[in-house]
Amino acid sequence: MQDLDVLRYPIGDFVYGKTYSADETRQHLAAIDELPIKLTELVGKWGDDRLDTSYRPGGWTVRQLVHHIADSHINAYVRTKLGLTESNPTISPYEEGEWANLPDSKLDIAPSLVILRNLHQRWVTILSSLSDTDLQRTYFHPGSKREFTIREVIANYAWHGEHHYQHAYRLALRNGWT
Repeated sequence: MQDLDVLRYPIGDFVYGKTYSADETRQHLAAIDELPIKLTELVGKWGDDRLDTSYRPGGWTVRQLVHHIADSHINAYVRTKLGLTESNPTISPYEEGEWANLPDSKLDIAPSLVILRNLHQRWVTILSSLSDTDLQRTYFHPGSKREFTIREVIANYAWHGEHHYQHAYRLALRNGWT
């Protein structure tokens, strides 16, 4: 990987189509559960100078990153509920880059950190109660033109949270903020 690729994908890219064991799914659920606290501990007291720093050249600022995680995980929560209550629903994609440029992406990060804490509490409550049959339920993503099982969604969002956490964490390390 080139240096810019390492900055962009600090833990590597998510691999779609893998099969996950029950133990791996429990680990993924733990990661989803822990993310809001871990993220808040890292960036919750940062000032505007740090929050408005891009995690890589041409990348989002940490402020945009935090708001993006909230936006993304809200969508994932709704998609999860659709997948659990409908038969292979087609979910609605969204333009994450466009969302990151809307006026709310310039707000203080506190509202998004609160959203994440409360959203993850609800999401993990649902996900933790699922049977193996429930975890095999699916939804269809028209952008990628493929079905996702709820088990794969759990893995994907455990990766997604850590992926973006590492953006902020490694930026802090590079700049001596930790």
